[in-house]
This record gives sequence, structure tokens and C-alpha cells, in this order.
Amino acid sequence: MEFTAQQVSELLNGELDGNPDVKISKLSKIEEGVVGSISFLSNPLYTPYLYKTNASVVIVNKDFIPNAPIQATLIRVKSAENAFAQLLEKYNQIKLNKVGISKLSSISSSAKIGDTVYVGEFVVIGENVIIGNNVKLYPHTYIGDNCKIDDNTILFSGVKVYSDNEIGKNCIIHSGTVLGSDGFRFSLQNESKKIPQIGNVIIEDDVEIGANCAIDRATLGSTILRKGVKLDNLIHIAHNVEIGSYSFLAANCIIAGSTKIGENCMLSGQVGVVGHLTIADHTILAAQAGVSKSISKKGGAYLGSPAFDIAKYRKAYVHFRNLDSIVERLKKLEDKNKKD
Repeated sequence: MEFTAQQVSELLNGELDGNPDVKISKLSKIEEGVVGSISFLSNPLYTPYLYKTNASVVIVNKDFIPNAPIQATLIRVKSAENAFAQLLEKYNQIKLNKVGISKLSSISSSAKIGDTVYVGEFVVIGENVIIGNNVKLYPHTYIGDNCKIDDNTILFSGVKVYSDNEIGKNCIIHSGTVLGSDGFRFSLQNESKKIPQIGNVIIEDDVEIGANCAIDRATLGSTILRKGVKLDNLIHIAHNVEIGSYSFLAANCIIAGSTKIGENCMLSGQVGVVGHLTIADHTILAAQAGVSKSISKKGGAYLGSPAFDIAKYRKAYVHFRNLDSIVERLKKLEDKNKKD
């Protein structure tokens, strides 16, 4: 789609400085700007690019004062970074605004499908499924029997949702993710016989799940991701786990069965949490932390494996780094004592 600088300026409530009729059809980095693109300048380190960029339009802060001629048309706003983020969101809405049901999809006659949905090629929708309004199911998505997907949710290509699971409003689930796979439970007293997993997965509103994640169904009850949870790529959430509202998990996190993560927690990359623990609200777990016992204190930060208070860890790390020299000194003292 093509827009004029004037139209974009009005969308962003900006002040135009230059040609209002210049046309743009794409977004670009300021250092990679081409004719017909729009970019932004927020970081002062990138200011030199403004004077030589080929971008047709650049969004800048209101208080920006140039010290050389600028070829591009400027749109002045309170915050260039926030305005460009707003533009990215609008662009994404337009790009993803697909509607229609492909003839190559397979939809059970008992399924209920809402208005203005998109169902791509080779999507399979099982029996008694309820699909809300404005839901988008990209090609090769599978929705098992008795599932419910609420309004404005997007499932990208290749997402697999096993039977009996629920997904709320305004969720985004990226390609390759599996919801409702069996929890890892076997009876060690009965020749490792598999224990049936008959619960489900509940994803509340405004949740985003990255690519190639696995969210296991509960043995009984539900595995739950509460409102506003954000998962990065390649994360495993085991059976009966509950993750509190607005908690963020970075890539490669592994949460073992029946653990409860509090609200507004932040787990960095490769964090591992063993099963049946409780993690308090507002907890921060630094990268590669291994949590082996519950955390009851709210607002703490932890590092290491096993994880402990991050301030204490940093003090201890000074000694870790000097361990060789400490051992050498100790050996010399022992040798001296033997001679004495």
C-alpha cells in the first residue's frame, strides 16, 4: 500500500517539515533508507545517517535541530521511537489483515466459526470447535476437537492445538508451537507404564507464544498461562504449570511439572525450574539460573545453579575467579608449615 507523508503525519499527530505529497510504501532503517521508504531517528548516534539517507520520510523528535541540509521530509513528533512503533503496529495490522476460508481447509460440520475469520490452506478444524470473530489460522494449522479460540487471536502456520484446549482473546502463537501435548509422566512401579494425561491447556487473553514452544496438557485440571504472559521461542512448559499474569520468559526456559510462577516475573534465557515449586511475584531469574527450591520473597533477583541471591552470587564469583591462586597460596602455606 502507498501513503503520503501528510497521511502518515496525521496518523501520528505529527508536524510536517517538507513535501507533504511525497509517497511511501515501505519501512526501513535510517542507514538503509531507499526512495519510497519511511524511517526514524531516535538514537543521536545515528544522526549522521539523516543527512545522507535516501529514505523519503524520516520521523524525528520535535526538538531535533539539523545542522546541515536534509533531503528527506521530516515528521516531528513527541517521541520518534514511540511513533515508529505505532507505525510498525499499523503496518503489521494491514499486512496480516487476511480474511476468508480456503477451499483446501478441512472444517468439521459441528465446528462454529465466527465472522471475518481467515482459515488458510490445509488447516484442519475438529469437532465441536468454537472459533471467535477475526481469528486468523494460517496454513497447516491443526485445531483438535472441543477447542475454543476467542476473538482476534492469530495462529501462524504449523501451530498444533490438541483437543480440549482453550485460547483467549488477542493472542499470538507463532509457527511450530504445540499446545496440549502429553505431560511427561510414567509409572516407575509398573514397568514405566504411561500415565494418561486427561487435563488441558488454558491460554488467557493477550498472551504471545514464540515459535517451536511446547505447552503440555495437565495430568488433571489445567496447565495455565495467565493474562498477558509472553513466551520467547523454544520454551517448554510442563504439565500442570501455572504462569502468572504479565510474566516474561526468554528463549530455552524449561519449567518442570506443577510449578507455579508468580505475576510479573522475568525469566532470562536458559532458566530451568524443577517441579512442584512456587516462585513469588516480581521475581527475576538471570540467564542459566537453575532453581531447585521455592522462592517466597517477592521482588528478588537470582543467579547461578543452584540459584541464589544475585548480589551474593556476584560477591562469590570474585572468589570463583581467584580460586586457582587461592589454592596455590594455601598449598604454599601448608608446605611452609610442614617444614616448620
